[in-house]
Amino acid sequence: MKVAHFRLTHSRMSFVRAYPRETQEMVFAAHQEAFAAFGGVPERGIYDNPKTIVDVVYSKLVEGQDREFNPRFLSLMNHYLIDPTACTVAAGWEKGQVENQVDTLRSWFFTPTPRFDDLDQLNAWLWQQCLERAQTAAHPELQERSIWEVFQEEQPSLRPFRATFDGYVEVRARVSKTCLVTVDRNQYSVPAQYVGQYLQVRRYVDRILVLHEGQGVASHRRHMGRNQVFTDVTHYLDVLERKPGALRNGRPFQELPRAIAAVRQRLHGKPLGDHEFVTVLLMAREYGIDNLETACAMTLEQGAVNAAVVLNVMHRLANPLPPAPLCTPEALRLQEEPQADCARYDRLRGSAYVH
Repeated sequence: MKVAHFRLTHSRMSFVRAYPRETQEMVFAAHQEAFAAFGGVPERGIYDNPKTIVDVVYSKLVEGQDREFNPRFLSLMNHYLIDPTACTVAAGWEKGQVENQVDTLRSWFFTPTPRFDDLDQLNAWLWQQCLERAQTAAHPELQERSIWEVFQEEQPSLRPFRATFDGYVEVRARVSKTCLVTVDRNQYSVPAQYVGQYLQVRRYVDRILVLHEGQGVASHRRHMGRNQVFTDVTHYLDVLERKPGALRNGRPFQELPRAIAAVRQRLHGKPLGDHEFVTVLLMAREYGIDNLETACAMTLEQGAVNAAVVLNVMHRLANPLPPAPLCTPEALRLQEEPQADCARYDRLRGSAYVH
């Protein structure tokens, strides 16, 4: 686990947030979380020289702060109008406020090691700890005041935090024969029509977005393990339509939503049951997998399970009955109902020919 640490140099207000790794998209997300927590954006940022921020070959470094920042990191800086400054290599005193705080934060927050069910709980707790420390700890230079009090005066000088930066990292990936793209040591499915093509893949902290010519074609929740495969059954419907036999052994069809899997089990022992279930699955192409799951659950409640019944239920879900007519209050009723007079049309039509 990696922990991002931000600190405002005047008030010493800190922000700490944990991530599974130190990747560029997580650096972007950490900045935005920090700006949201501080309630504003500073004008200048002092940074170390990690590869997620600085593109540099260390053997060619010269003394000073001139660096070639990563283009995507510069996009973040330009978006928020921040002037970035890189510290000199091996010069910890230039960022002493953060360097000294590393051991301090370890003793405050991570000794003993806290335990949580997920990162969201940990990060909520870390921010609460930052707030409590700021309210109880004295400012190192203004001893008579707390860090929180100085921060309250500093906060209005920060620029407003408005439009968020689209913090993704984009790579190109080729779609395999099994409709998968490899992203960060895992594989994610895309629609079968893109097999063999190169697509743009955007890595976010919490999701993977796949695009073709700028248009999104697939989206998955991001997973931080490795050598795992994540599929969306709707991406394989075109293959299933051409090759119904793929239903038996195809990996995407082994982990279906519970109600859909139950319908499959009910149809399995019937003659041509596999073909009927293929018909059921193909409905997801038009109505979506969530609506199909609802239709399958309602079909199971009725007892009779076949493709025709599921299709009937799906049509009723997609086209609900019109609402009942409203009763007109007596006060709004017309005293004289208008009369249909078709002769008026004939008179108008006849006048068109009068010269």
